[in-house]
Amino acid sequence: MRAVIPALVVPVWRTLPWRTLGAAGAAGLLTTGLPRLFGSAPGAWFALGQLRAAALAFALGLAFLLDDPARHGTAPVPTGRGVRIALRVALVAPVAALWWTAALLLVPGPDRPPAGDVTLEAGTACALALAAATLAVRRTDDPYPGRPAATALLVTGVLAPLLVPDRWALFVAPQDPRWAAAHERWAWLLAGAAAVWVLSLGEPPRRRSARPRPGPHGS
Repeated sequence: MRAVIPALVVPVWRTLPWRTLGAAGAAGLLTTGLPRLFGSAPGAWFALGQLRAAALAFALGLAFLLDDPARHGTAPVPTGRGVRIALRVALVAPVAALWWTAALLLVPGPDRPPAGDVTLEAGTACALALAAATLAVRRTDDPYPGRPAATALLVTGVLAPLLVPDRWALFVAPQDPRWAAAHERWAWLLAGAAAVWVLSLGEPPRRRSARPRPGPHGS
């Protein structure tokens, strides 16, 4: 196994959807960099909204990480699907970290929200995208799970939080007294998404045939 994984790095790297990730990352950086481009200060609340929009844009790109036209051709390799998915995530993780650092630095310091808390929000959005894509790979034979995964992310990560009661609010401002409690909920949401992702890494159970087995006398 240890000898096989290094041999997979280059082939897996080449099959990653870099154009989609690049477009999503560029959209996010453009969102956070516009005020600097025009020489204006966005304000704390607007800057927080920019970072949240940038995180969502990149997470939507990550939803397409597992799209693989050769999925069925690579299924018989000895490493297993979970290893290949984990390798894809490991290859993209440093790029995502550098991208998010750039997004944070594009926001002027006085207007930048608490970096740790907003990074938790961004990490949760990315984890939800990966969990949705991995679950789609496990449940279906579609070599392009990105579209349903992106749809699921929009529903669970955007629409659902907007509909929850105020006492469970997730999108609050740093000055809001609910900020700390909201990010405790973000942490639980991140843990749940990570658990779904890990549990979905395994090979799907083989479908049993619906045809009844013949009896001992061929009946």
